[in-house]
Amino acid sequence: MKVRSSVFASFILIFEVIGVALFLRGFFPVPVKSSFSSKSKLSDQPAEPLTGGSHNSSRPPQPLFKRVVLMLVDALREDFVFGPNGRKYMPYTRHLVERGSTHSFVAKARAPTVTMPRIKALTTGSIPGFIDVVMNLNSPALLEDNLIWQAKTAGKRIVFYGDDTWVRLFPKHFMEYDGTTSFFVSDYTEVDNNVTRHLDSTLKRDDWDILILHYLGLDHIGHVSGPYSSPIQPKLLEMDDILKKIHGSLISKEAEGSLPYLLVLCGDHGMSETGSHGGSSEPEVNTPLVLLSPAFRRKVGMEQPGVVEQVDLTPTLALGLGLPISQNSVGRVIPGVLEESPLRDQLRFLHLNGHQLSCLLRDSIPEHEKVSGFEQFRVAEKSHGSWVKLYLEGNTSEVLTNMGKKVLKQYLEALAAMSSALSKQLGKYDMYSMIAGMVFVFQLLVVLLLAMPEALSGAAEVDLPVLPALLSLPFYLLCLLLASVHVLVCTSAESSCYFCSLSWGLVFAAVAFSSAMFCILVSMATRRLPLGPKIPGKSPSRSSGSEWALSELDVLLLAGTAGHTFSLAASSFVEEEHQTWYFLLNTLCLAVFQDVCRKYFRERSTSGDEEEHLLPSKDCHPSVHPQAEVCSERWLALATPPLTLACCRLLRSLNQTGVQWAHLPDMGHWLNSSEHKMVLSLLAALSLTLIYFLIQRRCSWVSKIALALGLLGVYSYRAAVGNVLFPWQHAGRNVSKGTVEARFVYVFVLGILFTGTKDLLRSQIITADARLKSRGLWEIYSGLVLLVSLLFRAHNLPVLCCCLLIQTLMAQFIWKKLHYDAAQTTIMHYWFGQAFFYFQGNSNNIGTVDISVGFVGLESYVEAPAIFLTALSTYAGPLLWACHLICYLSSETDRSPVAVGHGCYCLALLRSVPAAAYIVLVTVLRYHLFIWSVFSPKLLYESMHTLLTAGVCLFFSTMEQSHSSSKS
Repeated sequence: MKVRSSVFASFILIFEVIGVALFLRGFFPVPVKSSFSSKSKLSDQPAEPLTGGSHNSSRPPQPLFKRVVLMLVDALREDFVFGPNGRKYMPYTRHLVERGSTHSFVAKARAPTVTMPRIKALTTGSIPGFIDVVMNLNSPALLEDNLIWQAKTAGKRIVFYGDDTWVRLFPKHFMEYDGTTSFFVSDYTEVDNNVTRHLDSTLKRDDWDILILHYLGLDHIGHVSGPYSSPIQPKLLEMDDILKKIHGSLISKEAEGSLPYLLVLCGDHGMSETGSHGGSSEPEVNTPLVLLSPAFRRKVGMEQPGVVEQVDLTPTLALGLGLPISQNSVGRVIPGVLEESPLRDQLRFLHLNGHQLSCLLRDSIPEHEKVSGFEQFRVAEKSHGSWVKLYLEGNTSEVLTNMGKKVLKQYLEALAAMSSALSKQLGKYDMYSMIAGMVFVFQLLVVLLLAMPEALSGAAEVDLPVLPALLSLPFYLLCLLLASVHVLVCTSAESSCYFCSLSWGLVFAAVAFSSAMFCILVSMATRRLPLGPKIPGKSPSRSSGSEWALSELDVLLLAGTAGHTFSLAASSFVEEEHQTWYFLLNTLCLAVFQDVCRKYFRERSTSGDEEEHLLPSKDCHPSVHPQAEVCSERWLALATPPLTLACCRLLRSLNQTGVQWAHLPDMGHWLNSSEHKMVLSLLAALSLTLIYFLIQRRCSWVSKIALALGLLGVYSYRAAVGNVLFPWQHAGRNVSKGTVEARFVYVFVLGILFTGTKDLLRSQIITADARLKSRGLWEIYSGLVLLVSLLFRAHNLPVLCCCLLIQTLMAQFIWKKLHYDAAQTTIMHYWFGQAFFYFQGNSNNIGTVDISVGFVGLESYVEAPAIFLTALSTYAGPLLWACHLICYLSSETDRSPVAVGHGCYCLALLRSVPAAAYIVLVTVLRYHLFIWSVFSPKLLYESMHTLLTAGVCLFFSTMEQSHSSSKS
């Protein structure tokens, strides 16, 4: 069965996306859970240890606090409170930390540092999985044991105001609530005013026990303008005044002889140096935790804050309110909160926490007896029983006190060891799904590699032995073997597997497909391998014979792509992947420069006739060109690689990315400072002007006018939101949301896309006009460029400008003039696309995703447009280079009819090799803790990029089919 290279590559990528999705379903672990389906109850709590006694009281100690106010400030970094600017940002809070009855800690959040997983961690005490990043967009109701459910069951009256994620997680749990949308990041005023407006009336009432306030404004400011922008200080002063109001109200209602209150100030996560979050850098994971209560000793000066885990707050609040600890909590009670309680109560609290952790440890780790903390807890429990016996006998000597302190120390060490062991056991992997996905992807990769000689041949067709494979005996034997393995695994697995939960129809389809792929690749291997690396019909620029001769550039492209794949085996190379692509891109420019020198200068000395033949202008145009034009082409070609190198070097200094050096200042920080707004305005205006001249050349006059007005609208939008200045703009002008200006640009984007689509459809359906098709493609590309220019931040507009400049120069003077074939051109586009992904300031850290662009032109949160705009802005670099590849190869189809097929196949191969290698790598390293902060975002990026490439290849194959139809 013969299929075109583009169709073959498209289907391979589509099935590869399915395989990657199956692997991801198994890789993202199910969080550590207790084996008990019910939730914890007071009646289930263990009795107090007593040596030699039959039974002792199972009643927990009295609650420590009557009322709890939890004030959660989204994206509150610890240096905003404890740092050098703490007195300036939050003076009242800093005074309480230094002189008040407080305990202050740096609470460490675990990656992913996004809101919904952090709320789950605070309420359940568990460590959410990385898959919660996706679920953060639409949070379902939380069904596992949690603090909010325990409080409601115990009759506590809970009032909530703030982020509506809480309302979605805990429906029908709050006596009174008012949720605010958390994703509309352009609003950082009303979103907090809607919380504070309830505060005065609520604080005057006595009909509540727990008050939860979740303020979002600080997080929104960080996303829009960063942690060092001018709105940060006023927002923090606002939060400080709110804390002062709450604290004053609680003090005024404090009654003599009643239980004290507890006021908690904390953040769900921090904020990176660029204002985003989601990763595991220190500014993102370090949050302040301030506990205020008259039950604590008053401080006499500033002390170094202790370090606790964020999940430690869950058992602390549960025991402080007299509630059972959530079954799945891996946190340990904060000892400072208990220090004023009687020693017996302190030991009882620690015993309850230790019993809960030991039960979870027993359920989660098969060899739990070997965990040091488990044995330490058993020893401490026995010592505790002896201490209780002496205490009940009336022993009041100093020996009892010293013994109690020793037991207390044993408990604390045991809790720390068990909590650490549980935290490292992040989850239980679905190994069956992981292995099935890995085998699936690897089979596709082998088939793709075996098809290389035919896919890159002159016919650009692949002969797949589908029918012989389906009719062969090994196919049916493999189906039986795999089906029996599936039954064996699903009936003997200790935990449920996702693959086992699928219907038998889907399972049989997967088994048949995998068996067929294996038979096909074996048949292709026996047919190809003895023939050697002969590829008929290869481009004559490579070799005049039938052998596939590799040039120096070919060796570089293949070695660079393979080297990048091997580099993914180290976490540091994944963290700093941009350095790999910057190095490869610089090397590529030098290699291209060598080709240009050889083509235009070195080889021209052989003979005058050969010189005339080698000059690209002569090759493309038989007519004699003026000598000046030939000379200018030659020097422009010679200047293109150095100019590309210069652009790449400038773009590297624009945005610091990665992990190790992301905190260092860069040109982006300098341009975004208020002192240099005029410089940024001039740079943005110059960039938009150059973008217009670079992109308008192939557009119709209607699209040119729309493009000019659209780019003017882009500048107007940036001026409206306060990023740049108009010459006539007053300094005191209020900053708007820019909604009108952004929608003005959207109108022109849609107009240009409509015009381009109309021309493209006319060229494919009505008339086979190659010029009309080329214009339609370029107009669609120009509409995409206009949309990206609107989404890019002002300081990133030079990235887009340099992208278009390099594309224009390389297409005009390198790829076309030096006769690089489709495979070489495709790999170069791929390399440039990867490098420009990092030039934008992106990285393999999910915290670098700029979600503020998802709300450009929107007045409220609308999920579908927000996700689309965010994804488009994040992957703008690879997408623009892929679209340019489509336009370029389509324009070259008449000169090389198989260019589209070759390009599509090379794209599929470039995506399949690193994706398959990465899946194998992660499977091997699945028990390493560091993969969660480094490898998980990279896996999501690889899957998204594979999906994007599949879409591009589908478009490729459609264009090739249309071209073939028009030719026939």
